Amino acid sequence: MLDKNVLIEQLRGSISRERKILNELSSLFNHYRNADSPGEKRMISSQTSMLKNELRKTGNEVIANAEKIFVFKPLKSTEEMEELELERNIPVQNQIKRNLEKTQPEPVSVKDVRRVKPDSLEKLTLSRMRKKGEKISKTKERKPRKYVKFASKMFHNYSTNLINKGKFKDLSRDLIKANMEFVPAAYVSVIFFSTVLSFFAAIFIMLFFLFFNLVALPPFIVPVEGSLAIRFLKVFWLLFAIPGVTLLFAYFYPTMEKKSSEGKINQELPFAVVHMSAISSSMIEPSKIFNIIISTKEYPALEKEFIKIQNEINVYGYDLVTALRNRSFNSPSKKLSELFNGLATTINSGGDLPEFFEKRSQSLLFDHRLEKEKQAKASETFMDIYISAVIAAPMILMLLLMMMRISGLGISLSTGMISLIMILAVSLINILFLAFLHIKQPEGA
Repeated sequence: MLDKNVLIEQLRGSISRERKILNELSSLFNHYRNADSPGEKRMISSQTSMLKNELRKTGNEVIANAEKIFVFKPLKSTEEMEELELERNIPVQNQIKRNLEKTQPEPVSVKDVRRVKPDSLEKLTLSRMRKKGEKISKTKERKPRKYVKFASKMFHNYSTNLINKGKFKDLSRDLIKANMEFVPAAYVSVIFFSTVLSFFAAIFIMLFFLFFNLVALPPFIVPVEGSLAIRFLKVFWLLFAIPGVTLLFAYFYPTMEKKSSEGKINQELPFAVVHMSAISSSMIEPSKIFNIIISTKEYPALEKEFIKIQNEINVYGYDLVTALRNRSFNSPSKKLSELFNGLATTINSGGDLPEFFEKRSQSLLFDHRLEKEKQAKASETFMDIYISAVIAAPMILMLLLMMMRISGLGISLSTGMISLIMILAVSLINILFLAFLHIKQPEGA
């Protein structure tokens, strides 16, 4: 015999499914009245018959679960039955007085209140009330940063002229795909302004190294000895290197952000499509599938793309197919773009959505497994490189330096200095290796 609470939960789930099916049937009846073509009416009729069968099956489950729940009161004890018999023989007025005395509330102590524990239904209600209390959305007005505003004042006209001439097309597309909150003219202005600032910073750095030098021992900063002309030739390249690096980094930063977003989306996409396949099997309206995925809060990267689809439908007034085409063109992930295109084609042609999602989920899961196998093989290669470069090579190099010092082949460093150099070298190699692994690590792993 199942627990009473379990049966109540099953009954609640069955009633909830009945409600959803009835809403869907109501929506289909409205569509059937407005349908023009016989093919569309046949498709709606087939969906209606499927939903009726599902409703009939769910109704049987409701009846079965309701019959299993015992709501009868337990039989009263013999003493209570005797009291009832006596009360029947007492005049009506005395019986009313006794009933009034019985209905007087008894005093309840704090200990009694603490002993009472809520059942599962009360706990569920309390948790829902807490969640409603926590979901207090605070909207903040987004304002452009002062740095961006100042850069736009300085270079807005120049940036706009370049964009109107057809420059920075790839950059504009990457800004949209990377979900960066910049219009192209503002971001190009930021690039130019950052490059100018880095040029002035490069002048100060070049002047510093023109007259001073850094050493490993205190006082760490010493004046330069020798000709200033030769020293100027050595540090003159900083005047162009620092602004050039700043310009390249700012230009390619949206591309890096787009690749980062693509990695996060590709990690979540196989499991999200499996979820969408399960939802679509209930014959729900396609646009509501995205609402359900958004409400789960389990796919933060995909949530941004799905919210954009909802905005194009609810705010801009596009139909679902047009919204899917637009998002496929601006999506950072190629796999997500293919999914949107395929979904739009399936809806246009009246195809089977559950079958489409099922096949696409199998394909994406297969690609996901292959990607994980590649990552495992790459990790083995990195491990071999680490053992060779960080463990074996420093030991061999240290022994070689010791032998050269003992044999007098021109190595004048002491044993302590050689050890210090090796420790610093190993630390630097470890830092570089960790940075390399962080770059190669896939997003969301």
